[in-house]
Amino acid sequence: MDPDRELISGCRISGSEDFEAAFAALYKRYKDRVYSIAYRVTGNSDDALDASQEAFVLVYQNLPGFKFESKFSSWLYRLVVNASIDLLRRQKSRTRNTHNVDSDSDEMLGIADERQVPPQILLESKELGDQVHASILSLSPKLRVVTVLRYLQNLSYEDVAETLELSLGTVKSRLARAHIALIDQLRPLLGDAASIPSNDGHTTQSSSAPGESPRLS
Repeated sequence: MDPDRELISGCRISGSEDFEAAFAALYKRYKDRVYSIAYRVTGNSDDALDASQEAFVLVYQNLPGFKFESKFSSWLYRLVVNASIDLLRRQKSRTRNTHNVDSDSDEMLGIADERQVPPQILLESKELGDQVHASILSLSPKLRVVTVLRYLQNLSYEDVAETLELSLGTVKSRLARAHIALIDQLRPLLGDAASIPSNDGHTTQSSSAPGESPRLS
């Protein structure tokens, strides 16, 4: 049996001893990842703590009625993502360098595939780590969230789609746009590395013209 389902099966009576024990176990299992998602989305430790707390309060309040229409983890990550974005919306006075590659059309660049440069390849270089994190924070919230879930939390495309209640095509399209934005911002640090190898041995050109997907050699 799914360990989450096994725990939640004992959470049907709020406030009971079994409920408190099960919630404590779920909290211990997920608290670090929930905080990590919140921090990557908000870029601020205080906001991350607030968003994490809000997400777990909602879990505590609604767990007895959870029906497994999605995975528990997807539901929990959706709660913390929404809480993080709500915090950002309430703090519009905070300066945010939103990249202008974003637009209202999620499908404008088509569907991404694994040949496009994944951010975790860049994260493997310590020299670029801080710059990549700053660049991720400069993305618009909807591009930032899919990047965090897919590449920093290692969720599958399908799990990202389920978590955010988006179509698979929309998730891949947003990731494609996030990739382009990140490469454009990091190009000065990449120097002559115009082509970055991907996991399948192809290379991605970081010098695409505006509005074009990265070219593959």
